[in-house]
Amino acid sequence: MILSSHGKRLGFFTRLLDEASAGERYRLAAEQIIHAERNGFDSAWVAQHHFHEAEGGLPSPLVFLSHVAARTSTIRLGTGIITLPLENPVRVAEDTVVLDLLSGGRLEVGVGTGGTPSSFTAFGLDSANRSEIYDRNLAIVRNAWSGGCFEGGDSLYPALPDLNNRVWQATFSVGGGIRAGKAGDGLMLSRTQPRPKNVPRASLADIQHPIIDAYLEALPAGREPRIVASRSLFVADSREEALRLAEKGLRRAVADFAAKGHVIPGGSLTDIIAALDTHVGTPEDVLESLSRDTTLPRVTDLVFQVHSVDPPHDYILRSIELIASAVAPALGWQNPVAKPEKRVALVR
Repeated sequence: MILSSHGKRLGFFTRLLDEASAGERYRLAAEQIIHAERNGFDSAWVAQHHFHEAEGGLPSPLVFLSHVAARTSTIRLGTGIITLPLENPVRVAEDTVVLDLLSGGRLEVGVGTGGTPSSFTAFGLDSANRSEIYDRNLAIVRNAWSGGCFEGGDSLYPALPDLNNRVWQATFSVGGGIRAGKAGDGLMLSRTQPRPKNVPRASLADIQHPIIDAYLEALPAGREPRIVASRSLFVADSREEALRLAEKGLRRAVADFAAKGHVIPGGSLTDIIAALDTHVGTPEDVLESLSRDTTLPRVTDLVFQVHSVDPPHDYILRSIELIASAVAPALGWQNPVAKPEKRVALVR
């Protein structure tokens, strides 16, 4: 994926958390990605989560993206992420090749070690071994794409070596940044992450700058950096409307955090917005908020998601429009399909 002449790339990310049945979630998410393409977004990313409806509604991202590929033509389609330790690496290699060919070469492959410990147990694996399994599986996938032989002499048909240039590794740590850099892969930075106990009010940038530094230091000479910053962003036409919807979603997220033993410092909506690294409001509001994130000038890809606000579908569509027309251009992105604004009618 080459950095285009118009600067940073713009992405839309979804964890498929619309308040609806699973099938309806898939339909709405596909519509949101199609809307993002119409508004000029460069990429769309989906998360994989097994078993837990409240974590994200999609256990099979490659199947879902195959459906989306048939309904789109230009937007790049990414996994954010495939939980690689829980997958058969040969099947991942096969399915990614088929999807990339069917989509006209639009696939971006984000991978990571994530997943709850109980998910590993369900797959007959020990969560403590996730890093070892991840490294082994990623090596198998890379070898398969390159046309290398498996034990027994078989090789992938068809092989697709170029997919090795479209791997992104997600990480919360400096060590993960080094691993992604040494491999020459893209680096995926999370929308939020836990603060160290000794600095509970550290900014997200304080945590992620060292990861970027380590990644760039480890990157092979001549290899262009690829850095995704995922950020929680919900934009609405009025501040009051945005905050009303944000309060509902974010307080639900706080309750989920508390149930897992995590404590959000402070109880006001302002405290929660800060603790969950959320940018919410009018275009002017979110631009002011994003301007304080010193990580963003260092990344190649800005990928926005509405989680944990998770507003109704029509508001997500409107947020996509406002991001493309008023937010992203101020952050260094040029809309390749800029045209007179067509507003989505919001159903209240």
